[in-house]
Amino acid sequence: MARMHARRRGKSGSNHPVERKEHPKWSSLNPREVELHVLELAKTGKSTSEIGMIIRDQYAVPDVKLATGKSITKILANNNMKPELPEDLRNLIQTALSLKKHLDANKKDLKNKRNLHLTESKIRRLTKYYKDNNVIPQDWKYNLNQAKLMFE
Repeated sequence: MARMHARRRGKSGSNHPVERKEHPKWSSLNPREVELHVLELAKTGKSTSEIGMIIRDQYAVPDVKLATGKSITKILANNNMKPELPEDLRNLIQTALSLKKHLDANKKDLKNKRNLHLTESKIRRLTKYYKDNNVIPQDWKYNLNQAKLMFE
């Protein structure tokens, strides 16, 4: 498949890693303990990807979904701790903010001006997807000035 913002193709012949079908026996935590650790880490302000890495590295649980039967976001949603914005959308908005800050200091940087346009188009595309799937409210709109207030 071709790249989104470049006229090249992807890496040819890339292989997916071997998929696990069940939780490994060497992992010592039971599903309830894994959920408790996820909730503790979420209370400290960690994002879902950070929670997954910490659980993998410190608690020897290779995959939370295999261990519990639920993803990290489902665990957080069931306990009313779901973040207001999905993590990928939040990261794109923070990227756009850092690009805008750079462009304010370097007005003639055309490469990063294009990168800002591409990032904002990804944000619009992702918000359309999330609105269609009722992840974010239908009246939510991306605005760079409001994003500054929200993330700073």
